[in-house]
Amino acid sequence: MKRIFLLSPAHSGGKRAALLTRPGATFELARQVQIGAASLGEVFAFCSGLYFRGKLAYASHFAEPPEGISGAQIITPSRGLVAAETLVGLRDLFEFAEVPVHPKELRFTDPLKRSVQALSALDSYEVILLGSVATGKYTETLLPILGQRLLFPADFAGRGDMSRGALLLRSVAAGKELSYGPVIGDRPRRS
Repeated sequence: MKRIFLLSPAHSGGKRAALLTRPGATFELARQVQIGAASLGEVFAFCSGLYFRGKLAYASHFAEPPEGISGAQIITPSRGLVAAETLVGLRDLFEFAEVPVHPKELRFTDPLKRSVQALSALDSYEVILLGSVATGKYTETLLPILGQRLLFPADFAGRGDMSRGALLLRSVAAGKELSYGPVIGDRPRRS
């Protein structure tokens, strides 16, 4: 079964993001951001820490995307889905920091809807959300388009972000994929 992962975003306006955008920053990732040569996945992993690192590693390891599609698609605050390997710079991070990730924020939901609708035309693959399903932040936009095709790791239930990140990294190290269940519906299943 073909499979892509949607990764919830890291906060682009926090203290760690400020380290990347600070004038005069000299560490390698900051230098890459300054010249627009840092991958979005690396930047968000730096900004978020363990949880995003786990999501990125897991998606990279277990994705089986359709040809021509990245298996790790990051939900961004203002551009919808963006492949994790996409290069970004200062202006991108500043743009992301300006848009709240909220289901009533059209600058967030409209680009996300367009991106997901483009992907939904490919009907023979699974879409796994590596992000919160407890709030409507992502699901209010994703569910009307993907319905039962939108899955999530069943083991995420009741865990905090750090625990989820560690779980994902352990799964990658063991080469053992988690069980998924529909965001709407009843039972998780093994993929």
